[in-house]
Amino acid sequence: MLYLSFAILFSASIALIFKFSENRSYDRYVVTSANYLTASLVSLIIILQGDLELPFVSFGVGWRDLAALFPPGGDFSLARTSLAWGAAVGIPAGLFFFLSFIFYQKGINENGAGLAGAFAKIGILVPMSFSIVIWNEIPTAIQGVGIFLSVLSILLVNVSMENLGIDQLRPTLLVLFLFSGLAEFSNKVFQEYGMVDHKPVFLFFVFFTAFVISVLFLLWRGVKPSLPAVATGLVVGFPNLFCSYFLILALDQIKASVVFPAYTAATIVLISLGGYLIFGERLEVKERVSIGLTVAALVLINL
Repeated sequence: MLYLSFAILFSASIALIFKFSENRSYDRYVVTSANYLTASLVSLIIILQGDLELPFVSFGVGWRDLAALFPPGGDFSLARTSLAWGAAVGIPAGLFFFLSFIFYQKGINENGAGLAGAFAKIGILVPMSFSIVIWNEIPTAIQGVGIFLSVLSILLVNVSMENLGIDQLRPTLLVLFLFSGLAEFSNKVFQEYGMVDHKPVFLFFVFFTAFVISVLFLLWRGVKPSLPAVATGLVVGFPNLFCSYFLILALDQIKASVVFPAYTAATIVLISLGGYLIFGERLEVKERVSIGLTVAALVLINL
């Protein structure tokens, strides 16, 4: 439960730090680049250090073990144990992570931390849909109710209750939902075929790819990074990386059927509460109902 609590706190802190940066109009690409620089460097340190000891947690691969990650004799049919597999899944995942972070910040600026956080988390529907098709993971009746509530929550914030027409189409939230889901699906692909012990290698490719893409965007747009934006990005890189590690540790100790509902629902509630207490966010009634439906849907989906 301690690991799960840390994962929830780190996850919620990402959205609240983004809200802070959006309120001060920091350039999103600068914040994102600095964030992924931190995550890349820390994940590389974890790989090279080996058994890295931190309070409450130890992890790492160890540079001496990296040779064992290459396919023996060049046999790429064993790619699940290779650096090549980490790169093959991690590099495209880096693009999805980058885009989801950009639209996460944009969604927070346009719709508030609570609503954007809900749509980011409900992206779990994307890997669930692919899992049904690819791995024949048919949802239970209860999960089906959760999926229905998820779709209902998406419609609720985009459709007018008076005339049943389009009230205010929010493409940013819909795109955030899609790319967050694709990022989660990338994790699912690695976890389905890869080895959990090699996740630091996978995460390095994810974060370093996202860092390179974000830097290219900075150069293309000719943005001059400001010190406050860089500092904010460097800070958010830590919770971005460590929420994944503490979530993995929680899953090693607690059943997934307990971890995922608690993690997703508590994160959304914490983001909404933080947005209200720290930034004075006020949500419309239907937006509050949408968040409530999202929490209920995530609990049912993960049962």
